[in-house]
Amino acid sequence: MKVYIDTSALNRIFDDQSQPRIYMESSSMLIVFMLIESGAIELVSSDAVLFENNSNPYEERQAFVSLCLQKAKHIQPINKSLLLRAQEIEKEQIKGLDALHLACAEELKVDCFLTCDDKILKRYNGPIKLQNPADFVINILKKE
Repeated sequence: MKVYIDTSALNRIFDDQSQPRIYMESSSMLIVFMLIESGAIELVSSDAVLFENNSNPYEERQAFVSLCLQKAKHIQPINKSLLLRAQEIEKEQIKGLDALHLACAEELKVDCFLTCDDKILKRYNGPIKLQNPADFVINILKKE
């Protein structure tokens, strides 16, 4: 199973764990990281994630995400066709880097795109499956 994880999900473990939803999504991301490490799922990513991570002012978060991205089997470079597709996705009220992440994930033909961003989950109408980390892990566990 090929999975693309946006920066909201990659950084979830650094968010306020006193909120139940955030705690659940963070715990789920730890399971996702274990599944990547074991080879049960294949992480793919993009230059958009690398750019966004390199722009993160928090060194600890940046280092953690960089370590995670070392496990990616493929990093999608940005090209003109992806930028054009991102512009199309922006018509769904998904802006900037979020649209570019989705365009990259479509190009990579992922089985699932993980995000903690409710706006993306509600607004995207493209060909790939989107889930928050908690729902993803629940669905994986149901299949076992």
